[in-house]
Amino acid sequence: MHLNYFMQRTFLKFLCLCLCLCLTGLAAAQAPLFVAPGSTAVSPSVAFPNVIDFGSATPVSTAIPPTDPAVALVVPAVLPRMAPELALQVCRGRSVIQAEQLASYSATTLIRAQLPDTAQSGEYEVQRHYLAPRTLEFKAVRFTGDTFVKTNVITRLLQSEVDHVQKDDPALNAISPTNYKFSYKGLSQIEGRRVHVYQVKPRQKRAGLFKGRIYINAYTGSLVRAEGRPVKSPSLFIKKIDFVQDYADIGRFTFPVHVHSEATARIVGRAIVDVYQRDYQPVANTEANTVVAGHQLPAL
Repeated sequence: MHLNYFMQRTFLKFLCLCLCLCLTGLAAAQAPLFVAPGSTAVSPSVAFPNVIDFGSATPVSTAIPPTDPAVALVVPAVLPRMAPELALQVCRGRSVIQAEQLASYSATTLIRAQLPDTAQSGEYEVQRHYLAPRTLEFKAVRFTGDTFVKTNVITRLLQSEVDHVQKDDPALNAISPTNYKFSYKGLSQIEGRRVHVYQVKPRQKRAGLFKGRIYINAYTGSLVRAEGRPVKSPSLFIKKIDFVQDYADIGRFTFPVHVHSEATARIVGRAIVDVYQRDYQPVANTEANTVVAGHQLPAL
């Protein structure tokens, strides 16, 4: 009995590490989505042609001078659909701006964890606060469920995320050409949004990298979804972990809003974790340096 308990706790420790890499290594808001600060970026003249508002997937309005001064005509200007290569470039450019100009943010995080084979579960709501570049704090709001799940799954997951922000190099896990090869797979739709689909394959088999797909908004260049499986597990206890992580534009920043992950272990069976994030309140750094690779990027 004691041996099984020890092995279960060991598995959960490694599970939390794997989930943390999924949650924070895949373009979390506190890290660049594609390009780390200091990396070479594409020219804004190429990456941002005629894009009026990066943060809106809806048509923007353009005023047309009326013939009658008393009448104002406003017609919707629909953004053109980007070519696949351009959408990928814009997404990288957006990540550079976000890395430079996101000073802090707060949000509400809700974590639901289940261990189906032992019929244990828990739900933990916390307030999240991030301060660039390496401060991440959580404040407990409420918890319901099994204490074992809270202590050995959810709390470990949150602590792993804090450790990742404080200690790890975001560039090592960024979805960038340095770490991945990209293969275009065509157009698709996610919740009514037209997206370009790219297969991503890591150049190295290293913890924190994954094999799967990313989805980029075909009109704004925003990252919409990342899904797949880590290419390397840090433990023999874990057979596989599959995840799907969704993103949304909050103002002109892109944040993760939901990640669903399922892990299969050799001893304790399955673990299912859902993390929801809402009520983002980002703060931009108005004094950020927006010059990247010799080009002046558009100010937020």
